[in-house]
Amino acid sequence: MTNYVLVGNLQVATELYNFINQKALPGTALDKGKFWSGVESIFEGLTPKNKQLLTRRDELQQAINQWHKENKNFKLENYKLFLGKIGYLEPDVEDFKVTTENVDEEVALKAGPQLVVPSDNARYALNAANARWGSLYDALYGTDAINEEGGAQKNGSYNPIRGEKVILFAKKFLDQAAPLKHFSHKDAVNYAIMDGSLEVSLANGNTTSLVDGTKLVGYQGQSEEPSVILLQNNGLYFEIQVDRYHPIGKTDLAGVKDIFMESALSTIIDCEDSVAAVDADDKVLVYQNWLGLMKGDLTASFTKGGKTVTRTLNPDRFYTSVNGEEFSLKGRSLMFIRNVGHLMTTNAILTKDGEEVPEGIMDAVFTSLIAMHSLIGNGKYKNSTKSSIYIVKPKMHGSEEVAFAGELFDRVEDLLGLERNTLKIGVMDEERRTSLNLKACIRAVKDRIAFINTGFLDRTGDEIHTSMEIGPMIRKNNMKSSTWLQSYEKSNVFVGLDAGLQGRAQIGKGMWAMPDLMSEMLKQKIGHVQAGANTAWVPSPTAATLHVLHYHQLDVRAVQNQLKNEIDNLQDAILDIPIAAETNWSREEIQQELDNNAQGILGYVVRWIDQGIGCSKVPDINNIGLMEDRATLRISSQHMANWLHHDICTKEQVLETLKRMAKVVDEQNAGDKAHYPMADNFEQSIAFQAACDLVFKGYDQTNGYTEPILHRRRLEVKAKDSIN
Repeated sequence: MTNYVLVGNLQVATELYNFINQKALPGTALDKGKFWSGVESIFEGLTPKNKQLLTRRDELQQAINQWHKENKNFKLENYKLFLGKIGYLEPDVEDFKVTTENVDEEVALKAGPQLVVPSDNARYALNAANARWGSLYDALYGTDAINEEGGAQKNGSYNPIRGEKVILFAKKFLDQAAPLKHFSHKDAVNYAIMDGSLEVSLANGNTTSLVDGTKLVGYQGQSEEPSVILLQNNGLYFEIQVDRYHPIGKTDLAGVKDIFMESALSTIIDCEDSVAAVDADDKVLVYQNWLGLMKGDLTASFTKGGKTVTRTLNPDRFYTSVNGEEFSLKGRSLMFIRNVGHLMTTNAILTKDGEEVPEGIMDAVFTSLIAMHSLIGNGKYKNSTKSSIYIVKPKMHGSEEVAFAGELFDRVEDLLGLERNTLKIGVMDEERRTSLNLKACIRAVKDRIAFINTGFLDRTGDEIHTSMEIGPMIRKNNMKSSTWLQSYEKSNVFVGLDAGLQGRAQIGKGMWAMPDLMSEMLKQKIGHVQAGANTAWVPSPTAATLHVLHYHQLDVRAVQNQLKNEIDNLQDAILDIPIAAETNWSREEIQQELDNNAQGILGYVVRWIDQGIGCSKVPDINNIGLMEDRATLRISSQHMANWLHHDICTKEQVLETLKRMAKVVDEQNAGDKAHYPMADNFEQSIAFQAACDLVFKGYDQTNGYTEPILHRRRLEVKAKDSIN
């Protein structure tokens, strides 16, 4: 049972109340009484509007369902007229440019990878924040980015054959990013800084220098014998690290031991899709870790190789410029915080009448309060050099909901005594109403917007749910090549550029979900750079170090400048509903689709429900590890619900599939001591029942969201565990 403290007309969970009063408020100069009174005022003022927005979602969905029942064959113009009449399609807005100010260079000027990490795992959060810099040699050697042909296996101790492949790859990168006037970096035998220039001695006895001398930024050590040469390309830094006594350096002609890359420019610390925070205890852990990151004192200890390792935030990196002046670069990613969306409520705070408050409002207040510590210098490091707080807001539907988030941020700034627009907003374009009305959404927060992006999984889940009644959807793997999705991805960039986000905000793309398939990522993910995105999500620090190579290959600003000449209105194409033209799939094809969806749902749900793990590498049906969060459930459960609704399969067939796949998932998790087998007793497995709920109750879930079911079932497990 949760204990509460009565604070005005709010009942605040004791552990949350104590954390805020004893940890978050001290050092902010905010009066405790006035703060809690202000919190109560925000909830009283905005909760009714929050409810109205959610009711509006349901009303629109019901209207669309009814229209599709009555209009199985329709012309696009009639569909658009209907959507406009009910307010789903918003009126066109006049051209405008965003006016966001005080934006850090990692957001406004630099282009590079972005990590998303669960806020309830301190070790992962620290790893992500520290992923601002990473070893290219390690990233190449430890992944399939380097093949194992010719004896280049990575198993066991250091393999010099594999090492030579790594070094050759890295030297080719140097030739691309910082080419020499003559010959290649692989021909170098010595690097020195002479008269403000990089002098490179070659194996043939000659010397050369950089084609573009401005790429040399600074160094560490002595100029005539530097230990680090700092270079820059396309706005991104990288180091040539020299140590002739290092095991790798002593095998290199020039003594190069590593190429160290500026990698994850920014990191989203996530309170939403990648966490399983269902009560006050969970939320306090989320906020506690965020506070540790903002104050710079977060630590995480773990055992590795029989030794205890304690991880902390990395310090800044210091150099000498070519002019002999000392300077530093940030050692950590710029951290965003992703709040919960508008849908969920939380029992961490109740009204006097016992009603749960909107969790998204609570997140905005408390994560902003905590971030103040970095702004006012209470921390070891300053997260934002521009004194901004970056909050990503997910799962908003249309400009009215985005405007509501802006109003919430106004209220929070007033409560905390922050200047207007200190809180920057990231608008995730992952709902159909937002995609179709993105220009209006951006305009609603044009003075504080710092980020938009696309997300395939959630966006597809909403696509399926919105058009549930029109007919059966195409197979899930075919979605990526569908007209609507391709147009949605392009439109996001077009609208962002047209609204003036270049130089003021990030335009992002979604996750590469396969952390073990780095070779394939190197082939494919350059597509995000080619699409004009100045950031894109990666699943690990290693992936960030490899993906950043794409931003060295292409100058995103130049790509965006070209795209400005191609801007087009793609609304009609986005409205191309991905229903199957023919449903003559074979029994084997239908079963294959069901197996794939069911295994993916169960593999994620069993960890979420039983262990409270919101994000992890989950093996798919082919035992390929996928970095999964709740969005995976949304697309898979909605796809199965759609096929059930249109009789492509039967409830009995789906239940049989879920039971059979539960056994597969149990086998895949056999080595996990914390795993509770589902197939031993389907009726008693709360995780299995949750998976069934997601599918069989998927039609009735608001916008196809999984959170209500997951939260309810996770609380059931926690209650059961506390009794046992």
